Amino acid sequence: MTRLPGGVWRLGWVSFFTDMASEMIYPLLPGFIVRLRGGTPFIVGLIEGLAEALNSVFKVVSGRRSDRSGARRPLMAAGYTISSLARPLIALVTTWWQVLGLRLVDRFGKGVRSAPRDAMLAGFAPPGRAGAVFGFHRAMDHAGAIAGPLIATAWLLARPEDYRGLFALTLIPGLIVLGLAWTTPEPEPIAASSIARPAGDALRWRALPRPARGFIFVLLLFSLGNSTDAFLLLRLESAGVPVAWLPMAWAVLHVIKSAVSVAGGLLSDRTGYRLPIVAGWIYYAFIYAGLAFATSLEAVVTLFLAYGLFFGLTEGPEKALMAELAPPDARGTAFGYYNAALGLGSLLASLLFGAVWMVVSPAAAFLMGAGLALVAAGLLPAATRAPRGSLL
Repeated sequence: MTRLPGGVWRLGWVSFFTDMASEMIYPLLPGFIVRLRGGTPFIVGLIEGLAEALNSVFKVVSGRRSDRSGARRPLMAAGYTISSLARPLIALVTTWWQVLGLRLVDRFGKGVRSAPRDAMLAGFAPPGRAGAVFGFHRAMDHAGAIAGPLIATAWLLARPEDYRGLFALTLIPGLIVLGLAWTTPEPEPIAASSIARPAGDALRWRALPRPARGFIFVLLLFSLGNSTDAFLLLRLESAGVPVAWLPMAWAVLHVIKSAVSVAGGLLSDRTGYRLPIVAGWIYYAFIYAGLAFATSLEAVVTLFLAYGLFFGLTEGPEKALMAELAPPDARGTAFGYYNAALGLGSLLASLLFGAVWMVVSPAAAFLMGAGLALVAAGLLPAATRAPRGSLL
């Protein structure tokens, strides 16, 4: 990892401190929302789903704009700035719709930054090491998600019920992010793609190669069963985990995510990116099916922690596959659509998951997610296969 370019390390630290701030809040937010007037599990899904939908729209817009301008850092840094300044204001809310407003602003910032940042990482990646770069970045992201909940747990043990003071404290890592993001260098300029496409069409959906579009479609299908992890936290709480210990459980989950992300990225550089993704989606289906049928606290906690292995198999390889399938000068656009598929799927999945949870049962919601994951895993190899005669 020490041989990775300096820009990769800097973006890794940006994600570390961003997730530190975010995860000081996120594990507590579902319970915080349902304690506000009018808050319900459906409202939790609504807030997270709408926030991710807005996030998705601006990932496409921002990615296309960064391809058009060739300058990715301004959009990346601006997005981190918006989120870092909006997040601490959750300390002041009194109603669930105020939480919704701030989550929309936060996710707008994420939408602005994500595609340009991922395109920067792809630009920094040495040949044949995209899996290692994206795996390392996800590991740093998860490392921040370890530190944040640990800080939250220590704070609440010392100051029980002082959620608002904890939320305000997120301003400190947010300011560190601003300093790092605005001083990250741009990757070396890229040459125009050799893939022929109509003039003026370089930034449009149909300009992406067929395997890239197929991957985004299948990813959207998988995402329809991959609701917000807020429901996993509600599942823990319903199984008997005390609220004050939810951040600790969240931190341990991210320890596992961080530990396996680098290994998963390195492995995918050797095996190809499709195999670990398919394996990860099948594994996800088994975890969700287990959560549907688990009845004891021990079983729920074990499955929750085992869920962390899924991220090592999929997060780095998914982004590396997207970088592989997209022309270099359209990676911002490709990552915009990639992230939009995740966000749109999250919106629909969260609303559907919340509705099924309330109307049918939590078990039915988890089984729905498992079934969609298996279907997506079966479709991925064919959907991302290059047509005969194609350079891809």
